[in-house]
Amino acid sequence: MTNENKLQSTIGLPQAIALYIGAVLGSGVLIVPGLAAQMAGPASLLAWGFMTLLILPMALSMGLLSAKFPNAGGVSHFVTLAFSPRAGAYIGWFFLMSVPIGAPVAALTGAGYMTAAMGWGEESRIMLAAAMLAVGLVINWIGMKVAGRIQIAVVIAIVAVLIFAIAAALPQMKTVHFTPFVPHGWLSVGQAAAILFWCFIGWEAVSHMSEEFTNPERSAVRGVTIAAIIVGLLYFLTALATVGTQSYLAGDSDASLIWVISRAIGPWGAIIAGLTGIFICTATIIAYVGAASRVAYALSRQGQAFRWMGVLSQRFHTPIGGIAFLSVCFVIIMVLYSSGAVSLTNLIQLPNATFILTYLGGCAAGIKLLRGSRWGVSISWISFISTAVVFPFVGWAMLYPCLITVVLWITDRIRHKRTFTHPNSAVTEQEKATVRHG
Repeated sequence: MTNENKLQSTIGLPQAIALYIGAVLGSGVLIVPGLAAQMAGPASLLAWGFMTLLILPMALSMGLLSAKFPNAGGVSHFVTLAFSPRAGAYIGWFFLMSVPIGAPVAALTGAGYMTAAMGWGEESRIMLAAAMLAVGLVINWIGMKVAGRIQIAVVIAIVAVLIFAIAAALPQMKTVHFTPFVPHGWLSVGQAAAILFWCFIGWEAVSHMSEEFTNPERSAVRGVTIAAIIVGLLYFLTALATVGTQSYLAGDSDASLIWVISRAIGPWGAIIAGLTGIFICTATIIAYVGAASRVAYALSRQGQAFRWMGVLSQRFHTPIGGIAFLSVCFVIIMVLYSSGAVSLTNLIQLPNATFILTYLGGCAAGIKLLRGSRWGVSISWISFISTAVVFPFVGWAMLYPCLITVVLWITDRIRHKRTFTHPNSAVTEQEKATVRHG
């Protein structure tokens, strides 16, 4: 492809680290520590410790694949290489159709923190959420070089507030708050661990931007390793502060971090926590809009999506077609929510199954594509099994990927006379040879 039809390589190591952190460190850090503590008490720290250890193989499995096979298709491309173009297309569409729901949910969650702190109503929440989505779309339209820099600033702000909250909690932590250690039985620890799993999904998102890494091997592996350590420590220390102060018993368990900050600096604490919620969720939106728009571009490039979805901006060389697709989807979801047709609770559950299936596909591809590395295969197996254990808990949300599968199958039947082979296929002969030789 000519330079005009290619994504530009502008993501360095610092931007990659920020994008990984932004994709994984979502609103869960404000909500889940309190919920887990309410469920399992101080013993929830065991679940956090287990997940903090598990986070590295989960992250590295995606990082190693991104380093070896950098492509805008990300997980979809890995599955194509490992299994078949059709399997890759299905995984790509699973991820692509997760973000139109997941991003508005993140925006409404972050906006909810701010409106609660300021005492604003539902209309303000919707307007603020729409503005957050617009920011994510515009930043990705301008380009990943700018998006990466903004993401660095946003992530630094998030980390600073969380470190402040943890430090503010230290004087309030007491040994007595850790007893009884297992108030609800050992089964509650396992139940808490299942909830915590959602906090550590997101490593697959940045794989879709690996084609734009200036040095894929360095940025993907080092970036994901550094990000995994930072995210794991922040989650665990936030949970420790929540349990050590018993803030989860002070009121709503999902507002425990707000309580900790408010105790330290007074009424301004709620406002700071609200702004932190906006920053955290905006960082997530930036990362996922970037990932999904590139999946749309890759699917179109391979003939698995409408041609207009693969259009690049002539000015910024960004996937404007994919961004336009997401814009339309965001408008539809926000209209449905604001009209009361769907609730936030229902929206939150819908993309769970598709996100997990995307991750399962990536881990399965890692088992096959990384077979030349015993370490790579091992961590892919660990990630696959851990994710598979959680999948049955998504419940009725399994219907969403089933619906996507049916639509894609019908589309395939309608277009069966047309070839899906594109002369600029993302699967190059060199990569196929790499797969064959391990």
